[in-house]
Amino acid sequence: MAALQKAMCVALIAAVLVAAIAPPAEAAMNCGTVAGSLSGCISYVTNKGPLGGCCGGVKGLYGKANTTPDRQAVCTCLKTLARSYPGIDYNKAAGLPKTCGVNIPYKISPSTDCSKIR
Repeated sequence: MAALQKAMCVALIAAVLVAAIAPPAEAAMNCGTVAGSLSGCISYVTNKGPLGGCCGGVKGLYGKANTTPDRQAVCTCLKTLARSYPGIDYNKAAGLPKTCGVNIPYKISPSTDCSKIR
């Protein structure tokens, strides 16, 4: 019986150690990636320039956001970025996916509930 308790204790300690040193699951996309991908869109959505290379960034970002956590992170970052740029034309921003030939199942808006995006 003591041998069984000792073995279970060793197994438990090993499991705790593995959990402590195991690399975390891949993090959702970060705001730096989102901002970098969409930097070419700022002049367009602030009515200060043409669409230019914006769609390349939109399509690239769409291709990178493969998981629910990624899509939720992109949504949250978009909302944060929109607050940091005065003069955003939210109609233009909301129309970017369609303009660029990308279909996303939510509207780009400050009122979007990013937790509901799948």
